[in-house]
Amino acid sequence: MTIVRMLLVAALAVALGGFPAVAQEYPTRPVQVIVPFGGGSGSDVIARILFERIGSRTNQSFVIENRPAAGGNVGTAAVAKAPPDGYTLLFNASGPQAINKSLYKNLPYDPERDFEPISLVAIVPNIMVVSAKLAVTTASDFVALAKKTETSINYSSPGNGTSTHIAGAYFAHIAGLKMTHVPYRSTTQLVGDLIAGEVPLSFLFLSAVAGPMQTGQVKALAVTSSLRLGALPQVPTMREAGYPAAESAGWFAVLAPKGTPKVVVEKLNSQIVEAMADTNITAKFNELGALPMASTPAELQQFISSEIVKWREVLARTGITIEQ
Repeated sequence: MTIVRMLLVAALAVALGGFPAVAQEYPTRPVQVIVPFGGGSGSDVIARILFERIGSRTNQSFVIENRPAAGGNVGTAAVAKAPPDGYTLLFNASGPQAINKSLYKNLPYDPERDFEPISLVAIVPNIMVVSAKLAVTTASDFVALAKKTETSINYSSPGNGTSTHIAGAYFAHIAGLKMTHVPYRSTTQLVGDLIAGEVPLSFLFLSAVAGPMQTGQVKALAVTSSLRLGALPQVPTMREAGYPAAESAGWFAVLAPKGTPKVVVEKLNSQIVEAMADTNITAKFNELGALPMASTPAELQQFISSEIVKWREVLARTGITIEQ
């Protein structure tokens, strides 16, 4: 090959983003997938199901790394600063990707500008759950009990700014209750304290409490979706429970650092869309109370922007702020 031809080939590679063969070869080594919440959390469980399937199809490892802290901000910021080469991905939730923009004054990343959206993965309604030690069976029972209590009732979530945190605050606002938020870094510890009745109420994804619900240690009072979940047909919606304004839902999505090659984004998107069409995957998601929902990168970008606006309005109503 002549020097002139070599220069032309190099120039073409740069014009194509510097990754001329990445569409066919990616991934050629293990991919790090950062989940900004702890092991056992809803996002962790769903991420492992999804990327185990993608890894088997690409013959490469997608390694889940949990980085829980600051309502998901630490792990999310780490991905924003990572090399945009496709080997660091973010499996994020609605909290750090949409809610936190209005919740934190000094967010260390911009959820709309610092990432390449790849695909939505699932919509996940929150479930209002209480310790089985609490003598209530419905959301109205809980409200009546809470209003008789002179002190504020504690409720827990996997962290400040999560959709479960806001769901609890929003329910308290609508029901006229005095409730205090107790954030946890570990979902395992949260559920343990919930079972023990130390923090008697939480709004969680089904994946976090499916086991304790089956053993009768935790009771589900309502789901925050507009329709009942197939995995919990006996549990009423918030509308059916008498609190229609308290409907809320979280979601999960896959993103990459800004500047990640378009061919990588497109290949990952196709892998996720294919996974969402797999009945084995959708069945696992449904068992966990997650509604499979793939999207195009553009659709995810628009969705995130609309969610930022929606949650900004909810936070304004509840008056929730975090001094950070």
